[in-house]
Amino acid sequence: MQLKRALKSVPGLGPLLAAAARKVRQKEFGGSADYWERRYVEGGNSGAGSYNRLAQFKAGILNDFVASNDVRTVIEFGSGDGAQLKLANYPKYVGVDVSKAAIETTRARFASDPSKQFHEASELPEGTQAELSLSLDVIYHLVEDETYERYMRNLFGAATRFVIIYSSNVEERAPAPHVRHRRFTDWVERERPAFALKDRIANAFPFDENDPENSSFADFYIFERA
Repeated sequence: MQLKRALKSVPGLGPLLAAAARKVRQKEFGGSADYWERRYVEGGNSGAGSYNRLAQFKAGILNDFVASNDVRTVIEFGSGDGAQLKLANYPKYVGVDVSKAAIETTRARFASDPSKQFHEASELPEGTQAELSLSLDVIYHLVEDETYERYMRNLFGAATRFVIIYSSNVEERAPAPHVRHRRFTDWVERERPAFALKDRIANAFPFDENDPENSSFADFYIFERA
């Protein structure tokens, strides 16, 4: 600890150390799916967006939408550890995730709830659909173009009425190797013109670099099949 403080005190060394740390993280990064599997296996969770006031904000928007539009079935691509789902009021739900560890966790967590089922992305039964297809804090974690394209096709292909995306919507790379912001609305307009943007709901807690655990750059985008 004393050595770390001493190194930080050397003029100009701080940025060099930060750059070196980023290179190490990038070298260790094995892709989107590998990152999340390792994260859950090592005891990590779905991230700050699934907890505390951000989770409450998301749940309020989603539960109100489901009730107001009489949505009976929901499928979520990127269901994570189930923390966000604990706040949800969905009549029938299917959770899909690339992480085997996450699916095992949610199956155990909701074992007594027959209204919910969970599948690894590679094992989702063909043709599975729901009235509402959800993507919450996922798109900006899809750093590979092929992964992103496949995810978007699955997300919209599973929706019979609505798609709700909670994400950033800009083209921008981030210092973290597991984050890549995308302007996904361009993809929807080009690839899924049958879905119109019905509403955009700004985040109640916009990103604040001084409080990253309780703020977010994600907003809600609600699409409806024409």
